[in-house]
Amino acid sequence: MSNLAILFMNIKILHIDSNHPLLWEQLQQAGFINHEDFISTKEEIESKIHEYQGVVIRSRFKIDKVFLDKATHLQFIARVGAGLESIDCEYAISKNIELIAAPEGNRNAVAEHSLGMILSLFNNLNQADNEVKSGHWNREKNRGHELDGKTVGIIGYGNMGKSFAKKLRGFEVDVLCYDILKNVGDANAKQVSLEELQLKTDVLSLHVPWTPETNKMVNSAYISAFAKSFWIINTSRGKNIVTSDLVQAMKSNKILGAGLDVLEYEKLSFETLFQDKETPEAFQYLLNAKNAILTPHIAGWTFESHERLAQVIVDKIKLKYFGQTKTQLTEKRVTGIGGMFFKSTKPKELLTWYGKHLGLKTDDYGSTFWWKDTNGNDCSTQWSPFAADTNYFEPSEKQFMQNFRVFDLENLLIKLSEEGVTIIGEMETYEYGKFGWILDLEGNKIELWEPIDKAFE
Repeated sequence: MSNLAILFMNIKILHIDSNHPLLWEQLQQAGFINHEDFISTKEEIESKIHEYQGVVIRSRFKIDKVFLDKATHLQFIARVGAGLESIDCEYAISKNIELIAAPEGNRNAVAEHSLGMILSLFNNLNQADNEVKSGHWNREKNRGHELDGKTVGIIGYGNMGKSFAKKLRGFEVDVLCYDILKNVGDANAKQVSLEELQLKTDVLSLHVPWTPETNKMVNSAYISAFAKSFWIINTSRGKNIVTSDLVQAMKSNKILGAGLDVLEYEKLSFETLFQDKETPEAFQYLLNAKNAILTPHIAGWTFESHERLAQVIVDKIKLKYFGQTKTQLTEKRVTGIGGMFFKSTKPKELLTWYGKHLGLKTDDYGSTFWWKDTNGNDCSTQWSPFAADTNYFEPSEKQFMQNFRVFDLENLLIKLSEEGVTIIGEMETYEYGKFGWILDLEGNKIELWEPIDKAFE
């Protein structure tokens, strides 16, 4: 569909929350008609929503059945954020309304914030800063802990969890992940059962959406199931933790410290806390606790993510209307070898051997070989030994996995699915490219990579 066709169709989009200006500008340039209304009530918006084909939101109010029934011409709802809990998703889908979100847009910001909270808790940075500024020089009282040697457990291994695990690669830590989906573990985190994660974890980080299954998930019983005392970080949703149970665990030293970017008491819009006159007792404890760090739901709220979230939404809306049809999918597929990965009983020692005897320039992840394609562009191929117990090759039981560089991965996966090829999991996007996984006829897992080589330079 051309931009001119969009103009003739008069696709009107209502923006009910403010966002980065590029979102408005790029949609307008593409031929969409933008309207904004940041102040009307939900009922006032409902009275005119039938005039629009699209709506762009953050979290000002809930998009419920009443709203959706009045949105008789709505084709999509785009939320400039990661979660869709403010939308009655099942009902929207039943009305053929496409739901668009942007978890790719702020995952890096959330990962950095999570890591910052851990390091601050471990080293008493907030407490020490306040004491020095108050004229106190307490060195022994502020003796800290090191992250190296600890086990970090991640609950929820999607965009946010994977990005956080990547940030931990520079530390000598064991990273475990638990997710309701199978085969989501990768080179950065080993997927385990919840029981194993609770047995080994020193630091717990939550990266799950707010759903009926996760609501009040972290309660007294959940906390007690952990074998060791641990630190907890929550950058997901506040209602995933029962605050009173968390506080009781902090008082008993079962939880050694808490970094909370989100709170149980937040309103749906995330813009305010509770409106009650009295502060809940559990929250009052957190306000005074030296081993608690509280931030106002800003983990994904950086200047960079503000722009990136908007860009992701623009790209997805444009893809909906201008994207290739299935019959237009390119036949250009594999463009080169992206990597060769194999299991090793002693991967670190093996890297040293290859560096010493064969002159490979190695790091913790193997060795990168650079070459140029026919157009003179710099391209890379990765050679990496993995630990023998890695689950990254699953469901394949083979000792190796190939990585192929490909063109237009998203459309290629659609084409492969139509051809009956087994697709494993969902496509994932990082700053160094897009990744997908398939099985060949013999059950070998193949990683497909649409690369961004400049990320490695």
